Amino acid sequence: MPADPLHSAGKPQRSTTSQPPSGSGASAIEVRRSSRRRRTVSAYREGDRTVVLIPARMSEAEEQRWVSVMLDKLAAQESKRVLGDTELSERAQRLSAQYFEGRARPASVRWVTNQNTRWGSCTPSEGSIRLSHRLQGMPEYVVDYVLLHELAHLLVPGHGPRFWRLLEAYPRTERAKGYLEGVVAADRLPHLPDARGE
Repeated sequence: MPADPLHSAGKPQRSTTSQPPSGSGASAIEVRRSSRRRRTVSAYREGDRTVVLIPARMSEAEEQRWVSVMLDKLAAQESKRVLGDTELSERAQRLSAQYFEGRARPASVRWVTNQNTRWGSCTPSEGSIRLSHRLQGMPEYVVDYVLLHELAHLLVPGHGPRFWRLLEAYPRTERAKGYLEGVVAADRLPHLPDARGE
């Protein structure tokens, strides 16, 4: 029987899959151990899954620590990446499919620079959604929440109980609302002069 090239370097590679800690963007984490890997740890997204590559000799505690570190690194990289209008529209379609059974179908989704007092807006009669450019660079779960908020308006125009029931399906609703409230509160704080400039 021929040797498996993935397992020919001694100890076999081991892969485990688990649910991510709350707040990460992925639905599952797959840890792949390799006996060829000596020191380095790397991670990447594969669809909704996060794959973390670690040396086979790592303890379970080291694995948990490195998974957390790599999730934070990926989230930081992703928050710096700005989605274009096409990607934003595709993201809205995926979110609608995931949380609203595809019932919210926007005709257009785009960034705008003329919304400084609101995070997003929706015109249900036109099926158009606009997100403030101020969201660019914020964590993905925050952008997703605002997109879902506006998608929900395509199904329920006001902010009544039916509207908020729709958003209960998104597990990061409260966290995203808290993040946005913190940004608004920080903007309202008095700006003290820089001590070095005095």
